[in-house]
Amino acid sequence: MSNLDKFDPKEHQHLRYNPLRDSWVLVEKPPEQTVPRYDPNNPLCPGNTRANGQQSDVFPPWSDVTLPLMTKQEIVKVIDQWAEIVQELGATYHWVQIFENKGAMMGCSNPHPHCQVWASNFVPNEASVSDRCQREYFQKHGEPLLLNYASQEAQRKERVVVESSDWLAVVPYWATWPYQTLLLPNLAVVMKRLLTKYDNLFEVSFPYSMGWHGAPTGPHLSEDLSHWQLHAHYYPPLLRSATVKKFMVGYEMLALEQRDLTPEQAAEKLRSLPEEHYKTRQSEEKAADDTV
Repeated sequence: MSNLDKFDPKEHQHLRYNPLRDSWVLVEKPPEQTVPRYDPNNPLCPGNTRANGQQSDVFPPWSDVTLPLMTKQEIVKVIDQWAEIVQELGATYHWVQIFENKGAMMGCSNPHPHCQVWASNFVPNEASVSDRCQREYFQKHGEPLLLNYASQEAQRKERVVVESSDWLAVVPYWATWPYQTLLLPNLAVVMKRLLTKYDNLFEVSFPYSMGWHGAPTGPHLSEDLSHWQLHAHYYPPLLRSATVKKFMVGYEMLALEQRDLTPEQAAEKLRSLPEEHYKTRQSEEKAADDTV
């Protein structure tokens, strides 16, 4: 919006402060038109150029190949692109948020596998709280909170889903969503193993909302950010089957979040699942039947 435009809270995107939570809410009006089959302004449609401001990064060129079905080398390319985007946008913006909403259940309106990148000139609520907590822990204990936590989880094992020499995925001790995981500090290998187990749980393309949290960028790059550790959050909604999801309503919405199974039980279920994708197994079984 230019300086010549008159601000209209019913038309223009803006932030509103919530004094009860000391946090901010991003407000924007809903789209007025239905989504067409082809939109010349949609950067994911064939032949279109990328939109400015928000970036949407397509994983594979095929609409039926999600991350767990990609090869390690293909996933490495995705991760490298994430790093390049953060470096580029982080030179200017305070915060660069990479996230993926997978599946219609998570509000994803475009079925082609992709993530999104939003860059803002402020540090948003979740990142601000995380920054404060990690900074306070570092000042008190002299080491990064998440590195200490990762070390403890690696020793205990009970909440670890998959791990490598450098990274591990755990159902965090404080998890609220049934199969929520935290990916901590070979990344492509661990990501593929984790997402394959997600899909294998109910033999469905497992919906989730995920995102990366690194240190604030832009003008914050000149600060001491030793307390920060890069990590990713995965929030899947499914609870007991491919169609039964967890709802944060009633007491959980108004008072206190609660779980329907322990983090240890969730981690054990995921950990016990095979690392071969169920679609690969089904294809091999079909090929074997065809040769009989």
